[in-house]
Amino acid sequence: MKEVVTGIDIGGTNTVMGLVDRDGNILAEASLLTTSYPEVQGFVDAIAGAVSDMRKKAGDVNIRGIGIGAPNGNYYKGTIEQATNLVWRGIIPIADMIEKKTSVKVVLTNDANAAAMGEMIFGAAKGMKDFIVLTLGTGLGSGIVVNGQMVYGHTGFAGELGHMVIVPGGRACGCGSHGCLETYASATGLVRTVLLLLSEMREETPLRKVSPAELTSKMVAEAAAKGDPVALKAFDYTADKLALGIANSVIFSSPQAVFLFGGLVNAGELLFKPLREHINKYVMPWYRGRFEVLPSGIKEHNAAVLGAAALAWNEIL
Repeated sequence: MKEVVTGIDIGGTNTVMGLVDRDGNILAEASLLTTSYPEVQGFVDAIAGAVSDMRKKAGDVNIRGIGIGAPNGNYYKGTIEQATNLVWRGIIPIADMIEKKTSVKVVLTNDANAAAMGEMIFGAAKGMKDFIVLTLGTGLGSGIVVNGQMVYGHTGFAGELGHMVIVPGGRACGCGSHGCLETYASATGLVRTVLLLLSEMREETPLRKVSPAELTSKMVAEAAAKGDPVALKAFDYTADKLALGIANSVIFSSPQAVFLFGGLVNAGELLFKPLREHINKYVMPWYRGRFEVLPSGIKEHNAAVLGAAALAWNEIL
C-alpha cells in the first residue's frame, strides 16, 4: 500500500487538493469552489467527501496526514483567524474540524509558509537550511526557514515581510498601515506604479488605452518585453522596492537564497536584472555575494498542493 498525504490549499475563490507521495508525485486531484460554502461545516463535509473520492481514484493508498495552507492560518492552533478574503468570519478551528471528519491527523499553516515548505522538500531549496520564499501575487506573502525550521514566532504569525514598512506614510495597504512592501512589490503594486507613472510621464504607450480597472501586471510585462518605456520604468521601480525589502530581510536571517514565486516572476529578467542591481545597492557589504535571489523550483500550477503536502510530510517525518 502506497503512503501518501493530502495537500489542501484553501483560497478565497477556489480550494485545490491532491494526494501526494514522498517524491512529490500527485496521484489524484480535486477542487472546490470555496465561495459555495457560506457555512464552514458544509465546507468541511465537502473536503472530507473530496478526500474520500481521491482515495478511491488513487487506488491502494494509505493517507498518513493532511496538510493545509490557508490565509491567516495559525500553525500552533490549527485555526484560520480573521481572514479577510474568506467567506467565514472570526477564528475557525478548521484543522480540528477536518481531523474529526476524516480521522486523519491535520496540520495547518499560512499559504506562504506552505510554499516555503514545498520549496524545501520538493523544490529548489532541497538541502538548504536557511532561505526565504517570497510569493509575489495580489499581495506579498513570505515564508522564512532558519536552521531547517520554519519561523512561526510567539503568535504563529511571524514573518509577514509583505507588511514591512519601506516607505513611511506611503501607499495605503489593506492591513490598515501605509507604505507596506506589498503595496509596491506585488502584481497589484506594479499596476499601481504604472497608473502613477502614466500621470507623470509623457512618453507614448499602449497602456494609456487600457482602463485602470482592466490593467493587469501581465499586460505591463508584455509591454515591457516590447521595450515600452513606462512599463520598463515600472519594473525598475518595483525591483527597487523589492530589493530594499530583501536587503532588510537578509539582515535578520542571513539566508543562503531568497526564492521568488508567483505571477510577477514570469516576467523573468525584466524583474531579476534590475532586482540584482538594486540589491547590490542596498545590501550590507558583508552579505553581498553571499546569497542568491532565484525563481522558485516548483511549477506554479502544482505549488499550492505540493506546499501543503510538504507541510504534512515534514510533520510525519
